[in-house]
Amino acid sequence: MDLAELDLTTAHLADACIRSGVPVRTAVVSPVVAGWKACGRVLPARHAGSVDIFLEAIERSQPGDVLVVDNDGRADEACVGDLIVLEAQAAGLAGVVIWGLHRDTQDIRAIGLPVFSLGANPTGPLSLRDRAPEALSTAEVDQWTVTSDDVVFGDDDGVLFVPADQVEALIEKARGIRDVERAQADRVRQGESLRSQLRFGEYLASGVTFREHLRRIGGAVEE
Repeated sequence: MDLAELDLTTAHLADACIRSGVPVRTAVVSPVVAGWKACGRVLPARHAGSVDIFLEAIERSQPGDVLVVDNDGRADEACVGDLIVLEAQAAGLAGVVIWGLHRDTQDIRAIGLPVFSLGANPTGPLSLRDRAPEALSTAEVDQWTVTSDDVVFGDDDGVLFVPADQVEALIEKARGIRDVERAQADRVRQGESLRSQLRFGEYLASGVTFREHLRRIGGAVEE
C-alpha cells in the first residue's frame, strides 16, 4: 500500500474517519524531506537509550511495515540516525515515524526512506533507561497508544493512525471526499465561487447549522 499511489492525503483520510465515527488519531510530526509520504502497518518500538530495540523490532518486521518509535517526545536527544534508517530500508520497511527527534539529516535525505519526526538534534541518546515490558508491542505517540493492529499514514500534514481492519472502508470513503473536493476546486478555478456552489446565501437565511445545510445540498467542505 502506497499513499502516493492511492492518490490520497492524510487530510482526506482524517475526514473519512470523522464521517465514519472512527477516532481521529493524529500526531504533528513532519517529514524530513517535504513531500515524503509513507503508509504501512505499525511496527512499534519504545526507545530506552539504545538502538538494540530498533534492531530487534526490524528483526521481526514484515516488508511494508513502518517503524514507529516512542521516545516520549523528548527534545534533548535524537534517538534515530542514518544507520537505523538504512537498516529499515534494507529490511523493506516503508518508513520511520519518531515521537521524538532524529539526527544525521543529510544522510537520511540521501537514503530516501521517508522519516517523520518532531525535528532534529545532533545529540544522540543521553542515558540508558529501563526497557518497558511492552517495548515491542506498543508505542505512545502524542496521546495515542498504537500497536501492530494499526496502520499509519504520513505526509506533509503529519501522521494518522487507523485500525487495520477499517483501512479499506476508510480509503473508499476518502476517495469519495477527494473527488468531490477536487470537483469543487475545479469549479472555483473556472469562476464559480465556493459560496455559490454551497448556496451560502441560502444557508445564511435558513436558520440551520452549516453542517445541516451541507447535508441538505450534498456539500463536502465539512460533510
